[in-house]
Amino acid sequence: MSTHRHPPLRSRVGLDAIALKPAECDVSSAADAAVDSLAIDYEGRAHLPDEETLATLAAESNATIRLTTPVRADGFDPLGDDSLLESLPEGVGRVLVAGHPAYLSPDEQRRAIAPRFGAALETDPDAWVGTESVERIAMATGATQYDLLTRSTERTLHALRTAGFGGDIAVYAPTVLTDDPDAVLDAVGGYVARRRPVARALPESDGATDSSATGRTREVLLEAAGDYALVGTESEIRDRVAELRTAGATTIVGYPARGLDELLERVRDR
Repeated sequence: MSTHRHPPLRSRVGLDAIALKPAECDVSSAADAAVDSLAIDYEGRAHLPDEETLATLAAESNATIRLTTPVRADGFDPLGDDSLLESLPEGVGRVLVAGHPAYLSPDEQRRAIAPRFGAALETDPDAWVGTESVERIAMATGATQYDLLTRSTERTLHALRTAGFGGDIAVYAPTVLTDDPDAVLDAVGGYVARRRPVARALPESDGATDSSATGRTREVLLEAAGDYALVGTESEIRDRVAELRTAGATTIVGYPARGLDELLERVRDR
């Protein structure tokens, strides 16, 4: 078990969990991150952490490890080829998602989602369910909902709680621990520009989405960054997270948009 611990991210910035992208970082480096959960994103089979890596992370971390598994993909399909599930070490949970088309073959993209969610939850009832593009299907499962932060998240959370939904809701957000606008745009400008409402609001003439963006494009992107990501100082992010909790979120998952090491070092050194 790792003995070195970073200061708890929840007490410093409000995060309960960290999302890891294995194409960007060594997921093992998050073993000593003082969070409740580590959620490993799926970026194609080429970047899937191997069994030994997952087992080591589960053994060395105090956090719950969750691996994102697209239920339509061969290897994770509970109604077909589920061979990759057999290699998941004990102590590694799952986040069930439909799967981004970029990581699926044409045949996989045609597979029905709802029955696969149902079958997967029969064997792993504690799994989270990613809601992107399949919100109604995900809600019907009753499992922990794994939502992307958007400008309507707080309104949606209020509505769900008012309607009587009592399940857990985890909110995923790119996290940028700085109030430097150039650093914010370099980290999440491209991400927020792909959100449909933002894309519609952006001027067509300027394609820059990073710190080189100017004028109206820069204004739109910086405003959107506050809607679709957690950005700012420790206290600003902590306040935003508190608002999400008040609205009904039970777990806040931050993706370190400037890198895992950068986030942990900034929190540790402050």
